[in-house]
Amino acid sequence: MTSRGTASRFLRSVLQNGVGRYVCQLKRVSLVFSKDGPGSLGTREFIEEGVVDFAKQNPGIVVYVSPQSRTTPKIVAEYLNGSVKEEAVTSKSAQEIAQLVRKLASQSGLEVIRIRKPFHSDSPSIQGQWHPFTNRPPSLGLLHPQDGQAGPPASKTAPQ
Repeated sequence: MTSRGTASRFLRSVLQNGVGRYVCQLKRVSLVFSKDGPGSLGTREFIEEGVVDFAKQNPGIVVYVSPQSRTTPKIVAEYLNGSVKEEAVTSKSAQEIAQLVRKLASQSGLEVIRIRKPFHSDSPSIQGQWHPFTNRPPSLGLLHPQDGQAGPPASKTAPQ
């Protein structure tokens, strides 16, 4: 927690994911619904129409379909890092549920929080952050935005 009262962290990747190859972080999706409940209508439509297509497009994700009587429909996503996310899908359409499942498949399982800085180093330099003009020789002079050339600064006169 920070002084703002919100959680924050440095930007990082999950186990260097994507450096060599991308590994989908979602390992299991469970669709829990009621066979006859009116709130589970969209979930049942998604199971009939889109769950097979999703499973074919994502062979590394295990999809469980579990009908339970008198339960609120929900999607339970389990990730490789051990986190579990539950999303209630009561009275949502099949398209909204398909969009939600695709969103869960593209996430890492980490909570979404404020990023503290756009850069971070485990061994920070005492010289500061590098930029293109760090090692520019001072003999070249300053760059001026009005002419884009190096040289002495133009003298400015005050309005009379």
